[in-house]
Amino acid sequence: MEKIDILSLSLAELETKILSMGEKKFRAKQIFEWLHVKKVRSFDEMSNLSVQFRERLSGEFCINQLFVARRLESDIDNTVKYLYRLSDGCFVETVLMEYKHGMSLCVSTQVGCKMGCRFCASTIAGFERNLEPSEILGQVYETERDSGKKVSGIVLMGIGEPLDNYKNVLKFLELVSAPEGNNLSLRHVTLSTCGIVPKIRELADLRLGLTLSVSLHCPDDKGRSEIMPVNNVYNISELMSATREYIEKTGRRVTYEYAVIDGVNSDRKSAQKLASLLHGINCHVNLIPVNAVKERNYKSSRGSALRFSEYLTEMGINSTVRRTLGSDINAACGQLRREASE
Repeated sequence: MEKIDILSLSLAELETKILSMGEKKFRAKQIFEWLHVKKVRSFDEMSNLSVQFRERLSGEFCINQLFVARRLESDIDNTVKYLYRLSDGCFVETVLMEYKHGMSLCVSTQVGCKMGCRFCASTIAGFERNLEPSEILGQVYETERDSGKKVSGIVLMGIGEPLDNYKNVLKFLELVSAPEGNNLSLRHVTLSTCGIVPKIRELADLRLGLTLSVSLHCPDDKGRSEIMPVNNVYNISELMSATREYIEKTGRRVTYEYAVIDGVNSDRKSAQKLASLLHGINCHVNLIPVNAVKERNYKSSRGSALRFSEYLTEMGINSTVRRTLGSDINAACGQLRREASE
């Protein structure tokens, strides 16, 4: 019999399982606290449970674990990049970043990615599978164990498209924010999407309070379709309609990600198109110097991004150039996984 992934269960689901075992309901809360507050790796560590009960738990449940395959620490800014090996031998990447307000963790939601964005390393090694809620959560807990630092913010911006793994991502958000457990406010969570329009609308209806970050990267359909195949399914007009709906329903400002690529989308004309597209929307533009990927010939620099930001400022659009973290350890997602998979 396949064991139940206990780290993916909500407290209510765990209570149902424990009651079915003939145990008292309060035992579920004890177990939940061991898993999500004390963040233990085994049932043997749950010292306020009897040995017999722990043996029964071990027989029916498993605690899904991640293992550190590689750990790279930047000498420049304390950024730490992890390559995690999953229980089935697959790999994902996680990046711990230090800011003035605390520690932020960039987590992966899939093993690989289907979206095929031309400038992204994550899609090159191909898509293998979705991550379970416990495997997304495990990146948070294992990084805290290894680093000794408390994660105060999470960005779902690593390998994979979060809204393509919608059900498991929602369960992860429920678990990481559970008051009886990790208790992280979802206002400290950012979800990045390439533009899965129906799921953006569903997310808006939930009003979770998290920040939506939309990978736009080009202000017109022709250019965006060339670098982001998802635009052939959900074009810019549909995407902008969905993000406006998100803003209206949640009251939250949307961030538009824009990778500045020399010779593709970095000139004044592109800035004018972008400014026109975003006029009147409660948003912020995050400009990103594109990361070098050996299989692609896209190039950029911080100077290009700064110049593009000046264009936008002239046109009344708020923007910042993303701070480059971990440049000496290739902190952009996808590169370590490809090396490990080769």
